[in-house]
Amino acid sequence: MKKAVRSLVIVALLAGCGENTPVQSVDWYKTHDMERKNMIAKCKTSPGELAASPNCINAQKAQNEKDLSRRGYLTLPPVDFSKKGD
Repeated sequence: MKKAVRSLVIVALLAGCGENTPVQSVDWYKTHDMERKNMIAKCKTSPGELAASPNCINAQKAQNEKDLSRRGYLTLPPVDFSKKGD
């Protein structure tokens, strides 16, 4: 029993030893071009490990929004079908 408890404590402690990279927002990545490009490149080199990380998602979303704004597309509000027309 003591071995099981000790093992669980060790596993719990090691689980908290992950990389503590701060999560940057989409707006932050829009204003920091070099960091955005570096993060996207890093995410592409290891997609199985990093593609679902918050920083990869935010950097890619910022890149997509910048690309669309250059083409003249606008971010439109979502359509709400629950409202009835007048």
